[in-house]
Amino acid sequence: MSGFKTIALQCLLALAIWFTAPTVREAIAAGSGTPSTAIHFTFDRPIDASMAPFFLAAKDGRFGAEHLNVSFNSASGSPEALARVAKGDSELALVDINELIRFRDKDDAAPVKAVFVLFDRAPYAVVARRSRGIRVLPDLDGKTVGVADGDLSMRLWPALAQQNGIKASHVKFHKISAAVREPILSAGQVDAVAGFSYLSAVNLRDRGVPEADLVVLRYADYGCEAYGFAVVANTAFAAAKPDAVKGFVRALIAGITATAREPARAAEEAASCIDDGDRNLELKRLHAVLADNILTDEVKRSGLGGVDPARLERSIDQIAQDFKFRKRPTPRDVFDGEFLPPLAERLIN
Repeated sequence: MSGFKTIALQCLLALAIWFTAPTVREAIAAGSGTPSTAIHFTFDRPIDASMAPFFLAAKDGRFGAEHLNVSFNSASGSPEALARVAKGDSELALVDINELIRFRDKDDAAPVKAVFVLFDRAPYAVVARRSRGIRVLPDLDGKTVGVADGDLSMRLWPALAQQNGIKASHVKFHKISAAVREPILSAGQVDAVAGFSYLSAVNLRDRGVPEADLVVLRYADYGCEAYGFAVVANTAFAAAKPDAVKGFVRALIAGITATAREPARAAEEAASCIDDGDRNLELKRLHAVLADNILTDEVKRSGLGGVDPARLERSIDQIAQDFKFRKRPTPRDVFDGEFLPPLAERLIN
């Protein structure tokens, strides 16, 4: 996928150097006699500001403090990232948990599970222009929506449409390349586009579309129960080295906390890993993703990383409206909470 060129080689090299350098924390680990555990971590898509917690955890030495030697790589989507984890080429990966649910439906699927949910709310959204008469989701009736190939949000559109009394046949979906998603809406060739709320909406504002003319119709605001991106683990690795997985989760939580406390620094780290990365643009994305997807009201009540089994079950029901399960997974097939620290360590203001 051409979009993955945005992952700058110099960023990955810098991270590799950082992790192999004799840092103070590694010296402490060596002095304590605790060997480092190598973890190959896969991102399922191009780097953006939502991944800043991982980079701050690295920058601040959080992985080293947990005796982990983490290296990052990328895949061309959640299915590829899941395949790497299932095969053992990557011990951990960041994927769309809804793709994990579909992955587990396969008869020969490896028992890969999520161990930490980063996005409490899926970022799926339709971004539309008010000047086209769209203000709420039912206004899409009779409109044209641009949809990129493989857009994950479309997997849950049937359930969302039914839930909101929209006849799916009344909405025209126009297939497009992801590269032209924002340009064609900016040019007025479609009435709306499907995508991630913190990406498309920010991109459109950056292209000069007046903010007052944009409306972001987030699936989560219209009854979608789905969680979003989550860290998944190779089963054999998690069983053999549970402390390493727990340490990774602790380091990530520290990275999220640092990101929430210092969003400007976090955006800078993310931007430095993107070809021609724009710090100000990534900061706008980061503010959006923190508010809408990561630090939700539910997370503030129940802590980072976990799931509500009843809600996860309902989200599987919604997926089933457009996906015929052969072996329907249960919440316990999808998420394993044993690697999470106690609630007190997961609460965040």
